[in-house]
Amino acid sequence: MQTKMYQVSTLQALALGYTRSVTTVEELISHGDTGLGTFENVDGEMIVLDGQCFRAMVTGDVVAAEPTLGVPFAAVAPLQGAESFKSFATGEVKTITALKTLLNLQIEEWFGLNSMHVVRIDGVFEKVSARSEVGQRSHHVTLKDMLSKTQKDFFFDQVEGSLVCVYFPDYMDGINAPGWHFHFLSKDHTKGGHVFEIDMKEGTAQMAKVTEIEISLPSEPAFDTYALKEASQDDIKKVEQGGKK
Repeated sequence: MQTKMYQVSTLQALALGYTRSVTTVEELISHGDTGLGTFENVDGEMIVLDGQCFRAMVTGDVVAAEPTLGVPFAAVAPLQGAESFKSFATGEVKTITALKTLLNLQIEEWFGLNSMHVVRIDGVFEKVSARSEVGQRSHHVTLKDMLSKTQKDFFFDQVEGSLVCVYFPDYMDGINAPGWHFHFLSKDHTKGGHVFEIDMKEGTAQMAKVTEIEISLPSEPAFDTYALKEASQDDIKKVEQGGKK
């Protein structure tokens, strides 16, 4: 059986301000053990690891996400038991740009540039630069404008933990962010967030190629009031990947 990505809504919808619940945490993790996303009203960053869902708060502190919590946007896949799977040591990786280059090389050698990928990297980090945010109920307020008021950046120094990495090819731009998207969870499950920069001493990566996708779109009429093609790709790049591709 081919490995399938399960996605809730689209990044275009989130970018334009559709932050209402589409499904629940409980339903989401029934489709995959590894992934990332956010919560209703963009109230924190989501990290799915080992089939458990964690919520990084605006302080960078992490709590277990309640099963009934609403999810407006997320992407998960079954890393464990994936049909196309490989693992490798990363060595020292000093920047997020270097990590993207390393991962791109891996998928290029795997003939996978046009496939989706989900990766888990367990590592020892000198520093992780990350962000999270507090929720804000809104309608048609862009994610960029929302995060300008609700986002907080923070650093984690000398920490062990895991990066959850999701890759979407360029032609899927708008469904999700093209390229790599990273979230972090500390080994003790107390710290985490959406990652902008890293300095990793060493790491071990587990990578799965994903060749199918199922997208669960919002069913309420309000979803059809959003002109999804009007989502700004520059804004998406800035808020989802820290202004870097």
